Amino acid sequence: MGKKIYLVEDEKSLNVLLEKYLTKEGYEVKTFFNGRTAIERIKDNPDLWVLDIMLPDTDGYEIIRAVKANNKNTPVIFMSARNEELDRVVGLELGSDDYLSKPFLPRELVIRTNRLIERIYGNNEIKSQDSGINVGAYKIIKSQRAIFLDKEEIQLTNKEFELLNYFIENKNNVVSREQILTSVWGDDYFGSDRVIDDTIRRLRKKMEKLNLETVYGYGYKLVIKL
Repeated sequence: MGKKIYLVEDEKSLNVLLEKYLTKEGYEVKTFFNGRTAIERIKDNPDLWVLDIMLPDTDGYEIIRAVKANNKNTPVIFMSARNEELDRVVGLELGSDDYLSKPFLPRELVIRTNRLIERIYGNNEIKSQDSGINVGAYKIIKSQRAIFLDKEEIQLTNKEFELLNYFIENKNNVVSREQILTSVWGDDYFGSDRVIDDTIRRLRKKMEKLNLETVYGYGYKLVIKL
């Protein structure tokens, strides 16, 4: 079972969306819509708290004080749509480990969560991917977000890596453009779907040996021999 995350966010749609993304990443997620209910569960000692600062009954500052009083080593990620610089400074003073300014893409929270969990608890806590997996001619170490062809490391952007990882998870299956856009860019992405073509073009240029097929009029398929 993955690490336990307690998420405090009073906006229902965002709460549900972030829970979905974190759960899909393999975490055990418990959500709260107000601060008082969350404070009552401090003694549960989750592995990470993700806190919204603006809450209807209290604020994230009070929660982090309670979290740190219970266990000063428990990591915390703050989220806020208020004065970014002030909230960031106050959060750091109270012991937060990271900060996200709203609005943000859910995948950004997932990436920051993975990195923080890795830093706090060690690489072996993230899906045991340190030994790497082989995808054709490439070796991919997910926990380090690293890709190697022979001994040469290939540099991908975060979005290129996320797209590659999505294809790997769906290897030998055709995935539609709509599925790609929702899974990689998120439900809250409202830009053009041309972003898929641009990212795939860059991915193919950097990983020329990747057997990524275009299914015209529908989507793409990553072919991996089993």
